[in-house]
Amino acid sequence: MLLDIDISVIVFIFVALVVLLVLSRIAVVVPQQSAFVVERLGRYHATLNAGFHILVPFVDAIRYRHSLKEQAIDIPAQVCITRDNVQVGVDGVLYMKVLNAERASYGISNYDFAITQLAQTTLRSEVGKIDLDRTFEERTTINTAVVGELDKASEAWGVKVLRYEIKNITPPADVLAAMEKQMRAEREKRAVILTSEGQRDAAINTAEGDKQQVIKASEASRQQQINEAEGQAAAIRAVAAATAQGIREVADAIRLPGGMEAVQLRVAEQYVAQFGNIAQKTNTVVVPANVSDVSGMIAAAMKVFDQTRR
Repeated sequence: MLLDIDISVIVFIFVALVVLLVLSRIAVVVPQQSAFVVERLGRYHATLNAGFHILVPFVDAIRYRHSLKEQAIDIPAQVCITRDNVQVGVDGVLYMKVLNAERASYGISNYDFAITQLAQTTLRSEVGKIDLDRTFEERTTINTAVVGELDKASEAWGVKVLRYEIKNITPPADVLAAMEKQMRAEREKRAVILTSEGQRDAAINTAEGDKQQVIKASEASRQQQINEAEGQAAAIRAVAAATAQGIREVADAIRLPGGMEAVQLRVAEQYVAQFGNIAQKTNTVVVPANVSDVSGMIAAAMKVFDQTRR
């Protein structure tokens, strides 16, 4: 009786294990952003997307599991030769995504390895087209060219290459030293040029300032001379006007009764005063023969006066 119970338990456990095995083979849960490739009797049958699926036991089998997420593949560093025959070490990173699980399963045995090798060969080809000095500034162009070439080949593999980025470009040590010297010389050249341009601008500004100063000084001198000339002219006109006014007043006074007698008296006074001054200034005096004839001198002066009146 005990033996029969043990046999039944063993049978029950065996049946349970078989049922669990069958269930594990026919019930499949595909995670999000994943795709499972199912083969039926060794041939491609279907691609299972995210969700719960039932398979035919012992007939259907899951052969490939693919992630549909974007993947980053490290491209190992390699030696590339530029167009001017300089060896540089270049490495990068590639971003790709599986779009067609069937092609990724049957189009190629290992698309990761294939894309890595193709990226390296394409990179060597693109770097060989440009000079060393341009490799640093042409990174974007190189990345675009690599993506274009990889995208053409990977389409048949059900893989989409999204982008490629160069991480490092490492020239040889002697080339780095030469580039550093060239960079230092270029900086010194720019510094000398900027210094000379500054000195030139300062000299131009100084000369322009001196020129403006001379122009302003000459204009000020000219204006001063004009002002002085105008002042002298105004003074001369004022003196002439005053003199003319005085002469007119004297002439008007002469025409009055007793005016002629006053003129004669004034002439006599001036004659006597000037004759005395001559005697004071020098020991040698030249005098008229009729120096005592004052009336004759006055008469001569009045004769000249009468002639001017006519």
